[in-house]
Amino acid sequence: MEEIHRILETIQRTNRRSVLATITHVEGSAYRKEGVSMLFLEDHSQIGVLSAGCLEAELSSHVADILESDVSRSFVFDMQTTDPLSWGEATGCGGIVHVTMEPVHDVFRDHLCTLKHFLDHQIEVMLIKRYGSDGSVTDYGFFTRDRQLFGEWRGEFPQSLFDLMSSEDSCRSGKRYISSIQSDVFVHTYYPKPRLIIFGAGPDARPLSAFAAATGFSVIVSDWRPALCDRRYFPEAESLLLGFPEETINTMEFTPFDYAVVMTHNFVRDQQLVRLLSERQLCYLGILGSKNRTERLLTGEPISMEVHSPVGLAIRAEGPEEIAVSILAEIILTLRNRKARSRCP
Repeated sequence: MEEIHRILETIQRTNRRSVLATITHVEGSAYRKEGVSMLFLEDHSQIGVLSAGCLEAELSSHVADILESDVSRSFVFDMQTTDPLSWGEATGCGGIVHVTMEPVHDVFRDHLCTLKHFLDHQIEVMLIKRYGSDGSVTDYGFFTRDRQLFGEWRGEFPQSLFDLMSSEDSCRSGKRYISSIQSDVFVHTYYPKPRLIIFGAGPDARPLSAFAAATGFSVIVSDWRPALCDRRYFPEAESLLLGFPEETINTMEFTPFDYAVVMTHNFVRDQQLVRLLSERQLCYLGILGSKNRTERLLTGEPISMEVHSPVGLAIRAEGPEEIAVSILAEIILTLRNRKARSRCP
């Protein structure tokens, strides 16, 4: 997952000066792709990664100068060469990576906090950056599908850039030339943080919650048993919901960015959950258990959405940790495919 959510949380809660580094263009292969960001703070701490360790030290060496000058800069790293005297210490990764580093001054910080506000409310946001001849960012604008615009853009924001949101090009992050403004721009769409709702707080739910949170999901755990649905077992979960299915589900607002897994190991409760969840707006619904058990769960209950059962990719998983890996892998695959279908031709 992109680290943008952790980055925005850090920017919002700290007063320390920082520099935002973003991959804007990749030629050939690279560890991370266009749109991925990381944050360098003035105390030398870092949030996120742009590479497998090839770029971070070099980028970190420029942080003090960028903070001092308060001017953005762009860098190009050639990782194709195998010359041991060249940059990269003969990484041989095979790509050329373009990175823009921007000081997070007060105005930019406010706009990044506004970005966080929209993402927290399940609204995707497109970013457009315009560059000067020296590689610095001269203008930037964030906007939503309903054309709420914020940022620092000199003059009127061009209609052609608004049109990008609904074009085939919107699915592709990176740099491109826009003829209407005769300038190179960087385009990237930020998506709300996906949410995983785990129904069932048994021991096998614990690694799934931990792994999902570590890979960028907002995790909610719901169960009617207080001895299981306890913060001791789910320290990384955003929230715990204690109650029976009809109690907890009716208090929640579901969105297309939500993924749900039913794993209570109680047949009657699972039936209630599947019936209630099938009426909600979900991206993914998985049910733990055999196909035969799921067929019995669904007997006489028409389901309007696809049900993933047995939940998880077929990797012959054994034990709670491996099962959690298989479930999370299937959810991530669903997430990636969903983005590809909704944003690309």
